[in-house]
Amino acid sequence: MRQNPARRAALLDGAIEVLAREGARGLTQRALDKEVGVPIGTTSNYFRNRDELLVQAGVRVYERLRPAEDALTEMFDQARDAASYGTMLRESIGRVAAFRSGHLAMLELRLEATRRPELRTLLTERVRADIDENVTRHEAAGLPGGATAVLLMYLAMNWLIVEQLTLPDVFTDAERDELVTQAVARLVTPFPTATK
Repeated sequence: MRQNPARRAALLDGAIEVLAREGARGLTQRALDKEVGVPIGTTSNYFRNRDELLVQAGVRVYERLRPAEDALTEMFDQARDAASYGTMLRESIGRVAAFRSGHLAMLELRLEATRRPELRTLLTERVRADIDENVTRHEAAGLPGGATAVLLMYLAMNWLIVEQLTLPDVFTDAERDELVTQAVARLVTPFPTATK
């Protein structure tokens, strides 16, 4: 198999776009060759089969979704009261909107993982690691609520993100903003009183 990292990354980025637009069933090696504008057969030089392509697309989505370490540290360092914690969550939702195809591709991959054990294993490991890291960062920052609050917030924000990506007219921007505010107030309490 060829080892051109730039070409491989371009193929995986193309796979994300195909997944988001056409779904997992639409992601074939031929469709990806066409998407990226490479000669027919190029994708098969990089990925043995469709299973490998799906797994590697999952890895690539995570590479692109994850904020840099310094950005993560800064986000948790700035979350010192309910308002700043809410701001952190809103910024996270904003990152989702900025990489819409990546999150839609991830939803497709999650559905496909119900049929593909290797993909399910990869996604389970990645999601669990993300959850554990969020709990660790939350507790290290001295934020209230503990692990249960983080898990409940994770579930609430994920479904809010799904609504925004798939049915954006269910909630207005103002309603989404208020839902974040209320989730913080009800799940991550008590925050210390903000000092001015």
